[in-house]
Formats: sequence, C-alpha cells, structure tokens
Amino acid sequence: MSDNDNDASIDYGKLTKKITFVDNDHRQAKMQVKLQSASLTQSAFFRGVITGLIEGDTRIVSFVEDMSSISKGRKSKTRKLSEQGKTAVESLGLSEQQMIDIFDMIAEEHPEL
Repeated sequence: MSDNDNDASIDYGKLTKKITFVDNDHRQAKMQVKLQSASLTQSAFFRGVITGLIEGDTRIVSFVEDMSSISKGRKSKTRKLSEQGKTAVESLGLSEQQMIDIFDMIAEEHPEL
C-alpha cells in the first residue's frame, strides 16, 4: 500500500486538532475574567478569532496586520493605496449595487480573473 492510498482515506475538515500555546498564569487569569464577563469560553473565543482570520474579517485582519512584522513603511503604503482606491471608487458616484453589477459583468467577461 502506498502513501497515496493512505491519503485517500483522510477526511480533511472532520479531523480535530488541538491548538496549544504557553503563556503565564497571570495573563491567562486576566483573559479568563474578560471572557467570563463576555460570556465566552476560551474555545469559543479562539474559534471565533480563527474563523475571523480565515474568512478575512476586516477587524481581525487589521489587528493581525498591526501585529505582523511587516515594515511600518510597507504598512503605511498599503493603507495609503487602499484609501486612494476607496476615494477613487467613491468619486465615481456609483451605488453599492451598481458596483456589484460592474464586478459581476467583469467576472462574466473574464472568468479567469
């Protein structure tokens, strides 16, 4: 039996993995108090953060970008370009639905994008 035969039996997305890390007891206790006041368990909190990161929740992504080791100059340039793009789109005076329609038309014309 080859390794590839074993891979076919793996049911990705159904397997559970334990994610652990180490921190000090004081920080863990402070986190527990904050989570308890928010009526959240540690598991629910971490699953929510992971889901937000995976799905591109802008609040989580922004936080992660702030924490990342990317240079401040690069972060600043990225934010500036993003803001310029938003300003350019707003200057067109199109409604949200019109913007969606435009992107749908582009997707139909150029499915490879």
